[in-house]
Amino acid sequence: MHELSLAGGIVQLVEDAAAREHFRRVSQLRLEAGALAGIEVRALRFALDAVTPGTCLEGAAIEIDEPPASAWCLPCGANVEIRSRTDACPRCGGFQIQPTGGTELRVLDLLVHDD
Repeated sequence: MHELSLAGGIVQLVEDAAAREHFRRVSQLRLEAGALAGIEVRALRFALDAVTPGTCLEGAAIEIDEPPASAWCLPCGANVEIRSRTDACPRCGGFQIQPTGGTELRVLDLLVHDD
């Protein structure tokens, strides 16, 4: 379950930001896990619940957006939305597609407090 190590990395990233930016706690964390990021969102939520106690993220509301991926289709030259690397182009049916987005796991924003 690599989601546990991802959750630990997210907590470390936020803890480092807290030390650098001088905030004590986070009340809201918003993440983005693209459709092609290879992340099981339910497992990531579970892992975050397990690793946040005792950190500045303890008790924070965590939102995880799951945007679809995008790809460029070689045969028809279109930029299209896909949900899987094995999807065919929805415009021409071709399978020569190159993912161009939706492979990322990102921290989008934090709502922080000094107290």
